[in-house]
Amino acid sequence: MRPPLVGVTTSVTVGQTPERAYVNAAYLRAVQQAGGVPVALPPHLDANARERLWPLLDALVLTGGGDIDPERFDERPHAAVYDVAPARDALEFALTERALGTGLPLLAICRGIQVLNVTLGGSLVQDLPTEAPGPIAHSQAAPREEPTHDVKVLDGTRLGAVVQRAELAVNSFHHQAIRRLGRGLRAVAWAPDGVIEAVDMPSARGLVLGVQWHPEDLVGHDAAARRLFAALVEAARSR
Repeated sequence: MRPPLVGVTTSVTVGQTPERAYVNAAYLRAVQQAGGVPVALPPHLDANARERLWPLLDALVLTGGGDIDPERFDERPHAAVYDVAPARDALEFALTERALGTGLPLLAICRGIQVLNVTLGGSLVQDLPTEAPGPIAHSQAAPREEPTHDVKVLDGTRLGAVVQRAELAVNSFHHQAIRRLGRGLRAVAWAPDGVIEAVDMPSARGLVLGVQWHPEDLVGHDAAARRLFAALVEAARSR
């Protein structure tokens, strides 16, 4: 059996010349370690390229990065909003809608969980430090591979079955978070300050998991992080 092809969305430079598409190598390594073959999906793909690639993909990873345009959830931008890239928004929202519509397994990470939520009509806290201050440093200063706070996982959920733990130690690199849940999404993990840290979609045709932390940076020493990517690849194989 051939290894599944896993689409991995990329970031894009904003306001820089020359413009670049890029993705942290940790995503690519995590997908390959789980048995998948990563395929980079930059915002610069035109309609023909997207249509050629889509039938080949067996799963999708929405990666972290800059902020979503708040107009997509009918709000004016907060002063702290940064690196809004309309082309990236357009690609990732289209990919998310298509994945949900076809049952393509989907793992949404950091910005990705926010894209998933807004695609389904949800909204975001645009800046946690000023709009919902709390005791947790959600944008940590510690190295990326170092967990800095815990999350509690709801019992009896797909996420719980995948990670096999009721509590996880996670890393944190975000200043935004889910405010209003999108249609069909269910919150399944929370930080101690109440910030939603993970969602699933019980009615989805395929695997749909979103996490606010960065498991790709934890796979070297955390079995739960490895299980997230393994679950995605296994769901891809099952299709």
